[in-house]
Amino acid sequence: MKSVRAATPLPLMALGLVALLAAMWAGLVRLGWGWPVLRPTLPIAHGPLMISGFLGTVIGVERAVALSALPMAGPLRRWTFAGPCLTGLGALALIGGWPGSGGPVLMTLGSLSLALVYGLIVRMQTTLFTITMAAGAVLWLVGNGLWLLGWPIYMIVAWWSGFLILTIAGERLELSRVLRPTRTVQTLFVMAVGIFLIGLIISLLDLDLGVRLAGVGLVTLALWLLRYDLARRTVRKSGLTRFMAVCLLAGYGWLGIGGGLTILFGGVSAGFRYDAILHAVYVGFVISMIFGHAPIIFPAIIGRAMPYQAVFYTHLALLHLSLLLRIVGDLTAWLPARQWGGLLNVVALLLFLFNTVRAVRGAMKRSTAVGISLKSPKSRPSIR
Repeated sequence: MKSVRAATPLPLMALGLVALLAAMWAGLVRLGWGWPVLRPTLPIAHGPLMISGFLGTVIGVERAVALSALPMAGPLRRWTFAGPCLTGLGALALIGGWPGSGGPVLMTLGSLSLALVYGLIVRMQTTLFTITMAAGAVLWLVGNGLWLLGWPIYMIVAWWSGFLILTIAGERLELSRVLRPTRTVQTLFVMAVGIFLIGLIISLLDLDLGVRLAGVGLVTLALWLLRYDLARRTVRKSGLTRFMAVCLLAGYGWLGIGGGLTILFGGVSAGFRYDAILHAVYVGFVISMIFGHAPIIFPAIIGRAMPYQAVFYTHLALLHLSLLLRIVGDLTAWLPARQWGGLLNVVALLLFLFNTVRAVRGAMKRSTAVGISLKSPKSRPSIR
């Protein structure tokens, strides 16, 4: 088991990082920055690279590592890494301009693998939070399947959003068990998720009506998280606990804004409003969740400590301030604000990567120094 956990995740995380960098480059090209277009198809692949190539790969690795640590996992340990491997390779296919549907096929197979992994998890632990996360994986699979069949991305992007939203919501519901939520509180959660899911289904027949209803579900879910999530209490703590809570609460706010914009604008297919809806959810909510959970999840994946540092607030503040600038630019058709907001979104992500590597390397140096100091007395000559 040790070799699986030590060796397998790192190359897969590297594939996810490549997908992230390519997605950010493609996103800046789409915003109008005059950067070289490495491949003619790369700007179109921005969304799939970010959602399936980066986020899907990282989530797949995290689930595989968690499942492989269970004693009953047995021979399934290596099997569970198939999903992130497929999505990572699919990202490379999109970046390289692989002709045909090679990238979508690989990513669809990767999402199928994750759905099967969640099927195993639900079988081992049938609870509301595992079912919620499994439903998110199914939404990702459906979205990728429709994409593979040639549906336009604006018709299916809400399904991809559902994958990330329900994954996060399910994880937060799991952690909120310490508060012992009442049956009424759990029912409200199910109602919010149910409204969102019904909206997605209707969107396949009537895009405008469906996404507006899904937006109602998002606002309801955001309010539920703001009211009942553990972060409301932990934000009063200090250090890492407070940092995580700030990330979460800010993200819930953006989820509500994204839902509100969806209700207001409906089934838009392109343009500034489309950009505002998507990035309120993907950047404001999803990336903020990554920032908050990274100090816990990354060490479990890479096997290295990542101690909290106050400097983490720099990439968090830059992310939200730049997103606010971008959304203002979108809603007022102020192109420079939109462009600079998008560029600073990328800078915030790069700063996050820099701060993460810095924290891990600092912990490794301190660990090495401690090891040397512990060994040094044995190596000194005796003085009498």
